[in-house]
Amino acid sequence: MPALSISDVAHQMRLRPSAIRYYERLGILPPPERVSGRRRYDRTVLYRLAVIQQAREAGFALDEIRALFFGFQQGTRADARWRKLADRKLTELNTLAAQIRTMRLLLRSMKSNCHCKTLEACGEAIFRRGISRTGRPPLHRLPAR
Repeated sequence: MPALSISDVAHQMRLRPSAIRYYERLGILPPPERVSGRRRYDRTVLYRLAVIQQAREAGFALDEIRALFFGFQQGTRADARWRKLADRKLTELNTLAAQIRTMRLLLRSMKSNCHCKTLEACGEAIFRRGISRTGRPPLHRLPAR
């Protein structure tokens, strides 16, 4: 018989009850039994919430977590599910890390190399140099002055 109230679950998992209700609305948590209209959970909800929290800490979005539970053929082992999603997330993080490196280089360059007095002058210098860092050439060039 389910014995845990939503408050019990929230306290044990260090979550707000509203987060638990939200996960239920999303379908990530199954609907609990009701006793006199109140939610009652068995201990397995704690295990599912532990998986959800681990996935959130690893950077997975809620739709990715839903895919972890429901995006695989019935009977797919947990380790295969984690591997597939982890591979996808690692690829995403590697792309993001490359973007961050590029952003850092650009910011350092802007910080040390910009001596413009106005943003218009700065924009003109960027335009004249071309926008090669983004891979997009300028639409046209200003005539030389």
